[in-house]
Parts: sequence; C-alpha cells; structure tokens
Amino acid sequence: MRAVWNGRVIAESDQTVVVEGNHYFPADSVRGEFLQDSDTTTHCSWKGMANYYSLDVDGQTNRDAAWYYADPKSAASEIKGRIAFWRGVEVSKDRQSSPPAPSS
Repeated sequence: MRAVWNGRVIAESDQTVVVEGNHYFPADSVRGEFLQDSDTTTHCSWKGMANYYSLDVDGQTNRDAAWYYADPKSAASEIKGRIAFWRGVEVSKDRQSSPPAPSS
C-alpha cells in the first residue's frame, strides 16, 4: 500500500493493518520528514486516545492528516506503532506491485 499527498509518497508498506476501513502503516514505513507533531487528540471508546500529525510537504500543510494510538486499548493492540491517514491523503495499492495490464 502507498499513501500519497501533494504528489509525494508519505508511506509505503505491504504490512498495513486495516481497521474500520483505514490502513495503518508501520511507523518505520512513514517518511518522518513530512510529519509535524500536532496538539490535537481524540478519543475512541474501543481504541483509546488518538494523537495526530500534520503533513508538511513542499511548503503545503495538511493539518491533522495522520493519526496514531500511542497506547491503544487491548482490543486495538494490533495498531500500536502504526499510523493512518485521511483528509485528502490517497491510500492505494502500490502501482509498482500491480500485475501488468493485459496486452491486446
């Protein structure tokens, strides 16, 4: 899977975990130079407290476009150490790993 925003690859991994339709990327597959800590937090009744990052790519900022659970509840333990994206970040299959199109 690949996460792209503002024309740049933010994260890439074939080891994502899908929870509620969101792909959670391993933290070490995310390009840290694009992440800015955010003060935003939210709470999920079954996952726990979410923390956010804003993306800063080529002078453009996408506020709170990535989130993670530093200490998720036990029901969501599989997403600990993983980061998910939204707010215009395109998450899709890595085109390079897709099979070639059939020739006509």
